[in-house]
Amino acid sequence: MDPIIAEVPKSSPRQKYLGDRGLIALIALLSAFVPLSTDLYLPALPGMGNYFGVSVDLTNLTLILFFVFFSLGMLFWGPLSDKYGRRPVLLTGLVLYIAASVACAVSWDIWHLIFFRILQAVGGSAASAVATAMVKDLYEGRKQESVLAVVQSMVVISPAVAPVLGAFMLPYTSWRGLFVVLGFIGIVSLAGGLLLTETIPSRYTGTMTQSVRRLGIVLKNPGFTSLLIVFSLVSVASLAFIADSSYIYEDGFGLSEQWFSFYFAINAIAMIAGPLLYLRLSRSFSRRTIIVSCFTVMILGGALICLAGGMGPLVFALALFPATLMGSCVRSPGAFLMLEQQREDTGSASALINCFGLVFGSAGILIASLDAHNLVFILGAIYATVGFVCLSGWLLIGRLKLAKEVPDNILTR
Repeated sequence: MDPIIAEVPKSSPRQKYLGDRGLIALIALLSAFVPLSTDLYLPALPGMGNYFGVSVDLTNLTLILFFVFFSLGMLFWGPLSDKYGRRPVLLTGLVLYIAASVACAVSWDIWHLIFFRILQAVGGSAASAVATAMVKDLYEGRKQESVLAVVQSMVVISPAVAPVLGAFMLPYTSWRGLFVVLGFIGIVSLAGGLLLTETIPSRYTGTMTQSVRRLGIVLKNPGFTSLLIVFSLVSVASLAFIADSSYIYEDGFGLSEQWFSFYFAINAIAMIAGPLLYLRLSRSFSRRTIIVSCFTVMILGGALICLAGGMGPLVFALALFPATLMGSCVRSPGAFLMLEQQREDTGSASALINCFGLVFGSAGILIASLDAHNLVFILGAIYATVGFVCLSGWLLIGRLKLAKEVPDNILTR
């Protein structure tokens, strides 16, 4: 019968080896597997295409298919973690990720690299599938929202550090060395996973097939699904920028790989500041007001990119900054509200949240690549359109009362 849940005490297990800070750092690292696995080798994308003698579209498959299979992998690992626990799923995925990273480093043609990137995505997706679920396992209310914001502020440091690290490694190593670094990051995460005490408060006791079917049960929740669509759309804009940033700065503005990393870091600062800005704003403004403001600024920021972004790399970076800042700011309340719609099936809900973000983001990559000669304008149009659609959807959810209301001031545990 559904649901089949084995209840255990709600109190969080103590992390004997990691401690609270170590646990949050591990969750942040696991949540960062997508930006780390993509942004580190962004500066090498043009050179990688030249090395294999293939087109930009074929080289971009190493990004697009990574996102697709990362998304599909989470839909497998998330429900499985509800049945078997977070720790076994995490360790299994990390071993696969490490092996695939080494295989990527020794790839001898573009198709082998694409295949090993797919395996890397499947393994890494286990990390992201359980990361958000562990936050829900261990924290409630305002504390949960604060931890989500802190974790995401740590996570978005990786888009700032990874391209800079990748760009400055390239004079001393090839793109192969960048995949070796990813393998090392996987080993560090594996060490943290071995020290982790299981966090899951309840387990699903049905079969594996029944466990995967829980995804459908979660999607039948109108509050969760409506919020999932709205907040996942933000990834259309953010991943479109990540995919096209090296081409805009290096090919469009004629910058070196090192200068690309500098200008990319300007917008990464906005990503870092977003969750921290939300924590500050939430002390004085309601969650609803902040979300409406974020989507509105995304619309205006997109228009600014269209009008002025093509004037030069600095103008483009500064025009993009407010839209990036607010796109990052809205992620924390979005994740919190979605998790609050579900009492059980946390692994499935976490997997769907991360999966939809990547699927929508992959669509953004494809849309941004439609016209390689006008990438700046297309990116601005994407931000403006996404902001408008998200704002409309958010207001409609409130008007129809689709989602469960969550008070702004919730006592911490």
